[in-house]
Amino acid sequence: MNPILDRNLFFVKEHVGMFKAANNYDIHDPSNQEMIMTCREENLGFLTKMFRFTDYKRMTPFDIEIKTATGEKVLTVKRGISIFLSTVEVFDEKDQLVGKFKQKFFSIGGKFDVLDASDRVLCTLKGKWTSWDFKFIKDQVEFASVSKEWAGMGRELFTTADNYMLKIDEKVNEGHPMRLLILAAVMCIDMVLKE
Repeated sequence: MNPILDRNLFFVKEHVGMFKAANNYDIHDPSNQEMIMTCREENLGFLTKMFRFTDYKRMTPFDIEIKTATGEKVLTVKRGISIFLSTVEVFDEKDQLVGKFKQKFFSIGGKFDVLDASDRVLCTLKGKWTSWDFKFIKDQVEFASVSKEWAGMGRELFTTADNYMLKIDEKVNEGHPMRLLILAAVMCIDMVLKE
């Protein structure tokens, strides 16, 4: 696992765009605003691009690579076509399955189980219906949180760009695969629940 994931704070900034099919983000170090990673959806097929501009956008497949600023692959997040509930797979830099997210049925605000590669539940990602706050929790213990950072009312009204702050608790050890899954989950929140 890339040591860049040993950090505890990440600022995720979506690229601004009025009419965009691909989801593209930059991940910054919030202490100095340095871009440390990129998230790109480069392998979009023509039909997927077309459906991204319809009401079926939330059902379209995605394949996102997160890389360091120097181009080293950190992880890949993939989902096929989703009719009702999403199952998203997360792969490490060597394309080995690290874990999955399984969307819960009838969850208000959004809810995913975060699973390891053997389908064991590591934690649950829970959101609030009234806001953009999500927490990674298991047995009342919080491992990480994601919140939306508003860039200004005008910009939010006329574009689809969002910014997020990810905070991973120190109790998640450096080098633990859960760090990789937590970072990948930020992309899932946006594309599965909030689009």
